[in-house]
Amino acid sequence: MQTITSFFRLVRWRNLFFIALTQWLFYFIVVRSLQFFPFSIHPSRHVLFYLLMLASVLIAAGGYIINDYFDLQIDSINKPEKVVVDRTVKRRWVIVWHLIFSGIGLLLSLYISYRTGYWVIGIVNFFCIFLLWFYSTHFKRQLLIGNLVISALTAWVIMVVYFFAGAGLLNYNGWHEGQYNLDVRKLYQLTAIYAGFAFIISLVREVVKDLEDMYGDSQYHCQTMPIVWGVPVSKMFAAVWVVVCCAALLVMQFYMWQLGSWAEAIYTILLVIVPMVIALRLIYHAKFPADFHKLSNIFKLIMFTGILSMIFFLK
Repeated sequence: MQTITSFFRLVRWRNLFFIALTQWLFYFIVVRSLQFFPFSIHPSRHVLFYLLMLASVLIAAGGYIINDYFDLQIDSINKPEKVVVDRTVKRRWVIVWHLIFSGIGLLLSLYISYRTGYWVIGIVNFFCIFLLWFYSTHFKRQLLIGNLVISALTAWVIMVVYFFAGAGLLNYNGWHEGQYNLDVRKLYQLTAIYAGFAFIISLVREVVKDLEDMYGDSQYHCQTMPIVWGVPVSKMFAAVWVVVCCAALLVMQFYMWQLGSWAEAIYTILLVIVPMVIALRLIYHAKFPADFHKLSNIFKLIMFTGILSMIFFLK
């Protein structure tokens, strides 16, 4: 039982569930709401989508596993109570599980690309696996690069569904609606909004986590933002992005209210913007690792409530 519990902790099962939920909501609610003809997506397409979800979850799980493998010594300082590698799960099995999960995730991605004709899915997921490996070995210990990599991968969780749904980028004929009767222009806009939101919140949270883990990171000569630029500048960096995100969301809610979507506007203000304002105040007062750990959890909650706003597209 302890081994099973440790395994689920190793793969961050809560984060994996959130990835699956995000993609499910975006596909079955947002994408479906933009169809010109209800239920025009063939059921066989749903099977492929669930395979896409599985591929995303497996690739992410492989990334979490390899991250813990290379972060063993640092984690022993920053969060010794959460260390799993070499205690309940042997290091060689960690590598095996990483290879299995990443390999199956890649094969599924290539199969989905073959069936749909959108090879960008398989190609980008292939690079995601390598980015997660190099993030664990190099990028995480470098100034800002690791933060940007994780933020981009978080945004890709949503963007990959955009491509799977049959949408494409601009071509010489302008917007095309594909074979699935989609309002591609609006889907592109919503993808940009949700992916951009995920990118910014993830970036802020990664900086906050660097602040939380600064002591252990410094022992192993990591060049994270708090170590290179200092705590005050890192807090200011996070605060600026929170303000930018809040301002953008407020402007959007103003237009949503004018369009009559008052329920969505109230939801976003109360459950996304207000918590971000509270987090902004906590950033200013945070001093100790426990303070930054609390902030990290708050931003995770903000990410959840933000993504959950997709339910307002339900027909």
